[in-house]
Amino acid sequence: MSTPDSTNGEVRPPLGIDALLERVRAAYERIGPQEAYEATRAGDALLVDIRYAALRERDGLIPGAVVVERNELEWRLDPQGSHRLPEATSHALRVVVICNEGYASSLAAQSLHQLGLHRATDLVGGFQAWREAGLPVERAEGPRRA
Repeated sequence: MSTPDSTNGEVRPPLGIDALLERVRAAYERIGPQEAYEATRAGDALLVDIRYAALRERDGLIPGAVVVERNELEWRLDPQGSHRLPEATSHALRVVVICNEGYASSLAAQSLHQLGLHRATDLVGGFQAWREAGLPVERAEGPRRA
């Protein structure tokens, strides 16, 4: 199956998810767990956890991270949106999107770039890499949910 190219009508084969992830990730600099931890401690980044509830309940939360369900992410972080988080005041906001292993967060960061959040990135390895790095994790009771 082929899809038309929206720019010139040329037909090209569909792009698989691995190639799509490679293309998406080449468009911005991803961040590792230690750098994300230091950036949030310095007040230079907003950590946004998009993992679904069962994973948060099973594995815990990153202290200070805002929990935003993936299907609400763009509405909650668009500085021009009527449903935005209080922290989403500027397109210059540095957002670090965190999923479980660092795959869905890459696609989410790309979507934020399309909204003009040019400093959006994602956490390499996701929550699992954060935990494996020995960084703080708290039980899932009482998360800060957007």
